[in-house]
Amino acid sequence: MDVRPGADPGRAAAEHSGAYLATALCLGLYAGTLLAWTVYGIAQGEGSPWDFLEGLFNPGASPANQVLGPYEWSFTVVFLVIAGLALAQRRVARSAALLTAFLLLAVSVREGVGLFDATYRAQYANDPLGGWTLATRGLGLVVALVVLAVMLPATERRPGGRGIRTGHDGGRGAGGAEGWWRRSSRICGVLFALMGLARLGWAVHDLLTTGMDKGNYLRGVVDGSVLGTLDLAASAEFTTVASVTVLLVLAVLALGRRDVRGALLAFAAVELYLTVRTVVWLTVTGAFSHSFDTTEGALSMATTAYALAAMTSAVVLATGRGFGPYGGVRAEGLRTARGGA
Repeated sequence: MDVRPGADPGRAAAEHSGAYLATALCLGLYAGTLLAWTVYGIAQGEGSPWDFLEGLFNPGASPANQVLGPYEWSFTVVFLVIAGLALAQRRVARSAALLTAFLLLAVSVREGVGLFDATYRAQYANDPLGGWTLATRGLGLVVALVVLAVMLPATERRPGGRGIRTGHDGGRGAGGAEGWWRRSSRICGVLFALMGLARLGWAVHDLLTTGMDKGNYLRGVVDGSVLGTLDLAASAEFTTVASVTVLLVLAVLALGRRDVRGALLAFAAVELYLTVRTVVWLTVTGAFSHSFDTTEGALSMATTAYALAAMTSAVVLATGRGFGPYGGVRAEGLRTARGGA
């Protein structure tokens, strides 16, 4: 058994240090911009900061409209956490950073499509905050492109290939941690796949039963000018399609044994927060008492319950000691060494 105490399986290779530092700087800067918008919304709103804090989990707590929405609030925290992990050169930050960069790029492309509309462009010139809004959108695009450019090439060797070698222990060392990673990855993949399919089913159901214009819905996904107002908060159409897409793509990658622990953890945490917010709203409004009056209501409650359990499980699995090369390899290897392997 070869255990090299200097090797940290959770730390990025030295040649990728610049990429991680650039990612930390970019995501930290964008998170700070979102925090500034949040503070501005609180200052301009009619409620107090305590109303805003309550509104983070109770949608009906504050009557005042905020500049940002719950998706932006949750991703602000995610950006800060990823920036901290990237600054610490932790490999787990890579897939999470790439996920957020792709989402920022999608938001930027949507806004770019909207700018082809002359009326929408004119709003940026006429609105007092139009310049700041456009600057925020531009910053998001720059952050997305920089993170993708530096992080996509920052690949690492497969965990367990160096620093710890298995002997006659039958795979208790790196192999044991590798087994943990495969099982946890498959479980997260299944959880995400079922959640994505459920979300897709509800989206199709809403399109078919509410009389919603399908063309206008699809346009709302890719065109930022559909609402007709400057709004940094993501539209319902975009967040729905983006959520389904991310859940299914991450499910495929996780089931394919790709190392996406950071992305799984980041998005599961966002989905868990939004689900908890939904549960609080159902509790406060008393909707629980009438949820089982119809088949549709019962299915909706079942979906919410599954989302709560599945995303909690994904967060636990993704942060678990045995998941991937970020905690289980070294601990297992040291135990094997002490056992005389």
